[in-house]
Amino acid sequence: MKYIPIILLLLTTILGHGQSDPTRVLFLGNSYTFFNDLPNLFAQFSAAGGDTCEVNANTPGGYTLQGHSTNTQSLQLINQGSWDYVVLQEQSQIPSFPIGQVSSQCFPYAEDLDEAILAANPCAETVFFMTWGRKNGDAGNCPNWPPVCTYQGMDSLLALRYMQMTDDNEAIVSPVGAVWRFIRENFSGIELYSNDESHPSPAGSYAAACTFYSIIHRADPEVIDFNGPINALHALQIRYAVKTVVFDSLSKWNVGSYDTTTNASFTIAQSGLNASFNNTSINGQHFLWQFGDGDTSSSQHPSHLYPGPGAYEVELVSIQCDSSDTATGTVIIQQNPVDTTDTVTGTVHIKNQVRIYPIPATNTVWIDGINSTTFEKWAVLDVSGRILRSGKLTNNDPFELQLGQLESGQYFINLSSVEARKVYPIILR
Repeated sequence: MKYIPIILLLLTTILGHGQSDPTRVLFLGNSYTFFNDLPNLFAQFSAAGGDTCEVNANTPGGYTLQGHSTNTQSLQLINQGSWDYVVLQEQSQIPSFPIGQVSSQCFPYAEDLDEAILAANPCAETVFFMTWGRKNGDAGNCPNWPPVCTYQGMDSLLALRYMQMTDDNEAIVSPVGAVWRFIRENFSGIELYSNDESHPSPAGSYAAACTFYSIIHRADPEVIDFNGPINALHALQIRYAVKTVVFDSLSKWNVGSYDTTTNASFTIAQSGLNASFNNTSINGQHFLWQFGDGDTSSSQHPSHLYPGPGAYEVELVSIQCDSSDTATGTVIIQQNPVDTTDTVTGTVHIKNQVRIYPIPATNTVWIDGINSTTFEKWAVLDVSGRILRSGKLTNNDPFELQLGQLESGQYFINLSSVEARKVYPIILR
């Protein structure tokens, strides 16, 4: 039975996302993500670039990663599965605190959430949302922790700690804070903050959405004509900032650093008509086999019973998330010397009275016993089953078959008619 159409369907389903399949992104954060509906703004930006996204979010005000690690809604969303990216945003001040506090109040919960994400979504990538320093520093914590007294000091600590979380968890980072700093230094006319000098203005959220667009889709935002809630000039300047800081240095933000690839390979063991396949692929998650006779399998280490002698080209596709690799090999089923009947189609069975000699041969072989069979055609096949030459049989017995200048090695002679087919192995020297 042939299942090739199903195999093709499975390949389409498992291998990555086609243009019609949305990229699914979950945002877990707080009011920094909630303001101006950042998830939806990112989805609109993506749509303008031709990328369809499905987004969802849980963003309670003031929430921490520790809170999300036990929050029922956050965990339920994670466990829905099928997310391509899950964004984690810590409370806006915690990562800038002294390292002892960050090590106890932040880092363990980033790890817990990352592990939960990968457990429910093996092909997902965790994205840490690097936030920004407050416009004039953290006045509330400044007396007890001077490094956060200025924007530059607070922002530098946030960047440092988010990169540490990113590296520790082999994740990627959306460096929104780094984009904000570039805009502050180069386009001072753009107001990124709301009146509280902490939360994002519409321009600040646009900069964040643009950053996520470039990180998640690995795309240049400058080619996108989407201004969102801000004026065209400021949108153009922000897209330039994201292109400069993010797209031109994707590897700096770990984009691609932890992509998982697979390498397909296998070995074959044969016994009569049966072949057993030992899958030695690296990093394979799903496997699709084609055995060369029309049958297929998705088992990791399948066995297969072949219908008769011949050369069968076997193909293995190893799949890991969006990566795939293909390996091929040949199964050669020799004619059983004690078998006295030919393999035939239908109900006709022909006594095995054909003899081919000499073996090994040079460039000529003789086929004896043609007159006692109904074979009409001959063909010479290589070990992959490819027909090298073919012709009609005559009544001359023995029949002289000129092989021409074939290289030394294993070949097969296929004798056939409407009712029957027989494959004989030969060796040329």
